[in-house]
Amino acid sequence: MNAMQKTLLLGDEAIAQGALDAGISGIYAYPGTPSTEITEFVQNSKYAKENHIHSSWSANEKTAMETALGMSYAGKRAMVCMKHVGLNVAADPFINSAITGANGGLIVVSADDPSMHSSQNEQDSRVYGKFAMVPILEPSNQQEAYDMVHYGFDLSEKYHIPVLYRITTRMAHSRSGVALKTPRSQNEIRMPDDLRQFVLLPAIAKRRYKNLLKDHSAFMEESAVSPFNHYMDGQDKSKGIIVCGLAYNYLLENFPDRNVPHPVLKIGQYPIPRKMVEKMADECSEILVVEEGYPVIEELLKGYLGRGLKVRGRLDGTLPRDGELNPNLVAVALGLHDTMGLAVPGLMVGRPPSLCSGCPHIDSFYGLSEALQDLTRGRVFSDIGCYTLGALKPYEAINSCVDMGASITMAKGAADAGMVPAVAVIGDSTFTHSGMTGLLDAVNDKSPITVLILDNGTTAMTGGQDSPGTGKIEDICKGLGVEEAHIHIIRPLKKFHAENVRILKEELAYPGVSVIIPRRECIVAIDKRMREKFKNK
Repeated sequence: MNAMQKTLLLGDEAIAQGALDAGISGIYAYPGTPSTEITEFVQNSKYAKENHIHSSWSANEKTAMETALGMSYAGKRAMVCMKHVGLNVAADPFINSAITGANGGLIVVSADDPSMHSSQNEQDSRVYGKFAMVPILEPSNQQEAYDMVHYGFDLSEKYHIPVLYRITTRMAHSRSGVALKTPRSQNEIRMPDDLRQFVLLPAIAKRRYKNLLKDHSAFMEESAVSPFNHYMDGQDKSKGIIVCGLAYNYLLENFPDRNVPHPVLKIGQYPIPRKMVEKMADECSEILVVEEGYPVIEELLKGYLGRGLKVRGRLDGTLPRDGELNPNLVAVALGLHDTMGLAVPGLMVGRPPSLCSGCPHIDSFYGLSEALQDLTRGRVFSDIGCYTLGALKPYEAINSCVDMGASITMAKGAADAGMVPAVAVIGDSTFTHSGMTGLLDAVNDKSPITVLILDNGTTAMTGGQDSPGTGKIEDICKGLGVEEAHIHIIRPLKKFHAENVRILKEELAYPGVSVIIPRRECIVAIDKRMREKFKNK
């Protein structure tokens, strides 16, 4: 399609075309009305095929979100699409992605369904966006739907933050003419500047969260000057109207000449533009809020416009915005005596967590690091468990820890982006919790990834509970379609190091899915088992 060519598109199709023209490298989704047509449009696009744009259905919304996050990690632009209830499934990686941030532009499309035309509830995705503290975009027509995608990717890359893109059923399934732009080239692969950005260990996550809080003021400034937020003055100040997204059309339909006599604030980008809201409050006797879904803005106004009422708390800094509260913080907020005491002296050396002496993961990481030593760093995606400590010295062997199961799907997304080989490291318990669906996606797409399932025979991170996958891991992998010739069980011990490295290198070179299972019982579990044995004698 040529620049400025006008074509008739569904809202969903306008979003898909916008993504193609904005230079996406991949789109991931689970089908669900009213969002399905976005991905289908890309899958049927000749342009997408010619430009090797990855488009596939994921096993669920969670794996779709994580795979898109993996592509973003690799510096490419990615879109993930779902219906509103699918955002519940993807909530874990979505919320955490606000903390990790993005590298390549990342847009999360959530299609809400007011009146439940094909859904079990009417939930409003803007609540998730507010909860995650990410920018939200909401188009009022198909042209905005198209333009907002370009804007959203630029905004995402400007602040290294995912952007939530909310639409509703009528927006998704109505048509209008759309003027197109000249397609933009895809991004080159680019590692994050900080290879620990995506490792959400508490110390890193706390720092990332503080950065998110600092950026929130910038998001508000962006909304204040956004081309999608307009204040239109009116002669009749008895009423001001705030209207969001597609509902703007419902307002205009009540005025055939499209001349609304009252001041109107049209909102398409969140956080809401506070100064515009306050201008309306200063000039008008009352405000009518017209919004699809929950009374999100209406509730916000009651906080913003508490005229004559001073509201204090975390928002104004009376209490800290991050971290736990404690009796002393509350005392200070009440104007009572500060009893915190002196800060801990700097000479006190902290004791960071570490892998246990004799842990099988140690030998697994040393073997993997040697197998990868001739390749660029930053290509090992990990998961949640004891082995996450492999991010720390002396190993520095992993580059992500986002949520349960994300290692495999992020590796797949990075491989889809062209980062080959890509490696996933996951524990046996985490694999059966959330990793199997990601492995199925990788098998179906024949993704060139190497998956290490660290099988220590227990759920060690949470106290040594039985792992549901014990004795079944290789059979699960076979059942999911991994070729038996590319499933290897190795012993993570120093005496097998050379052989283990050889196997790792061979599978890293294999252009498909391979699984390596380093199997050795957790040293703590052995001790626990022996204690129980002698106890019962």
